[in-house]
Amino acid sequence: MNLKTFAVVLGTISSLAGTSLAAAQAADALRVRGTVVSFAASTLTVKTREGTTDAITLAQGWKISGVAKASAKDIKQGDFLGIASVSKADGGSGALEVVVFPAALKGTGEGDRPWDLQPNSRMTNGTVADVTDIDGRTVTLTYDNGQKKQIAIPQTTPIVTFAAAAPADLKPGATVFVNAERGTDGTLTAGRVVVGNNGIVPPM
Repeated sequence: MNLKTFAVVLGTISSLAGTSLAAAQAADALRVRGTVVSFAASTLTVKTREGTTDAITLAQGWKISGVAKASAKDIKQGDFLGIASVSKADGGSGALEVVVFPAALKGTGEGDRPWDLQPNSRMTNGTVADVTDIDGRTVTLTYDNGQKKQIAIPQTTPIVTFAAAAPADLKPGATVFVNAERGTDGTLTAGRVVVGNNGIVPPM
């Protein structure tokens, strides 16, 4: 990974797993998931998954990142992952999506917290302590000074890592994930955008 690409990935991951956590807990912050309607100057207009259309003002110096496909077969002990999951009816947790962090960013945003990918979902960022292959891939993540969580990863689970992207990738129809903040006047602003490119969409 070259220096420019690493800087893009560092900014994106820091936002998703660190700064954005504080934002997500704030009353005026929200995660915008949807497809690009238009992108002009510093305004990104998104048709959200809820069916609304949001205009997001991108702050000066905003950053963008794409996603690249990864594989459960490549996950090994010591890797640092971010996994959105839900509780299974037979106990334990099942992964909805998996983000594989670059090794240099191990520990970023570590912990377990509520998430809004699906109702009652959670996001767990942690280090892989164990990997088993029982009816698919299952990992045990450790976080916050020894807490553990076992999560099954079905074969159909989207698994990605971060990749370089450019503003030109914000074409109409492109899938995006944006951590935005709503101002007192109702306007949305954001400093980072994750965009699907090369046929891979941000699953988070």
